[in-house]
Amino acid sequence: MSSDSPNTNVERLRIPRTIWALGFVSLFMDLSSELVHSLLPVFLVTTLGASALTVGVIEGIAESTAMFVKIFSGAISDFIGRRKGLMLLGYGLAALTKPLFPLAHSVEVVFTARFLDRIGKGIRGAPRDALVADVSPPEIRGACFGLRQSMDTVGAVLGPALAILLMLWLADIQLVLWVAVIPAAIAVTLIVTGVKEPVHAPSEHKFRSPIHWRALLDFSSGYWWVVVIGGVFTLARFSEAFLVLRAQQLGFSATWTPLVMVVMALFYTLSAYPAGWLSDRISRTKLLVVGMGLLILADLVLAQSSFAITMMLGVALWGLHMGFSQGILASLVADKAPGKLKGTAFGIFNLVSGVCMLIASVLAGWLWQSIGSDSTFVVGALLASTALLLLLLKSQ
Repeated sequence: MSSDSPNTNVERLRIPRTIWALGFVSLFMDLSSELVHSLLPVFLVTTLGASALTVGVIEGIAESTAMFVKIFSGAISDFIGRRKGLMLLGYGLAALTKPLFPLAHSVEVVFTARFLDRIGKGIRGAPRDALVADVSPPEIRGACFGLRQSMDTVGAVLGPALAILLMLWLADIQLVLWVAVIPAAIAVTLIVTGVKEPVHAPSEHKFRSPIHWRALLDFSSGYWWVVVIGGVFTLARFSEAFLVLRAQQLGFSATWTPLVMVVMALFYTLSAYPAGWLSDRISRTKLLVVGMGLLILADLVLAQSSFAITMMLGVALWGLHMGFSQGILASLVADKAPGKLKGTAFGIFNLVSGVCMLIASVLAGWLWQSIGSDSTFVVGALLASTALLLLLLKSQ
């Protein structure tokens, strides 16, 4: 009879090589993407002469497209029984778009690149997470998911930080954007050489849509409350591109505007773990209230900021709100959905969130251009307050 305890067995288990490879894939691709995204709003406005409304339309369509594609990519991955091929398609498509940004001499080319890049993101997310689940020993599955997400976050911080260093050295946005091609190519190479997937038996089932419309009547009122609250909250969460534009408006040079993304990512990272720890000990609704409150504060500070220090305080609060709200709504969806209809529940939630994400960024751009930048953040605060009020009414 073995004297080994379960804890000892868990400690002996090692994180599989494929998980490490996926972690580095996420790190390098996020580094590449965030390097581009931290400079793109300024590039669009100053170099290509785009308006704030145009930035909002581009960001809204791009991010909502990723959400829509994500609805179906997981179902397709389950149907074909292969994860790596879809991952390679998603990451490869994103990598191929990177040279388009420095080559762009028109807004239309940037829009095409962002659109294809986000399609790639939508394709790769679900099969990547499914592959993590496939190859992770059950005893350390949480650690495996945590490792990949942590390395993704490291890339989100390093990308804009590298953008600042390169701008100090090269002082040319288009030259700096070329550098983003390198980590994207490394990410794709790592998928080809380092990612191994277990052999799956061919699927014996026909492809089924992840959204079963006939089942809509089976959902409780609690679920629909979460969908409505999530939709209104998403309306308040317009693209972070407007944070970068706010920094430029307050006098930040193109070299230093990526600092906004560094600060936001750092505070998101610092708050995500404590928020996750708290979610196991207090109600998720209370955590979401905190997240919404932080977003309201962030918007109000950003609306009133006239100095760099107050603007950075608003950006820090924005990052904290992400840490306290990211994933909480998804958890509430899982809590409220019937066991056999969780796929449909998330499909509907992502569909509504995608539509609201598009509306949010287009509305933010229109307000910025038509009334003024302050109005974008004031309206964001009002929408977040509406979501908070709905959440408090639901919890009573």
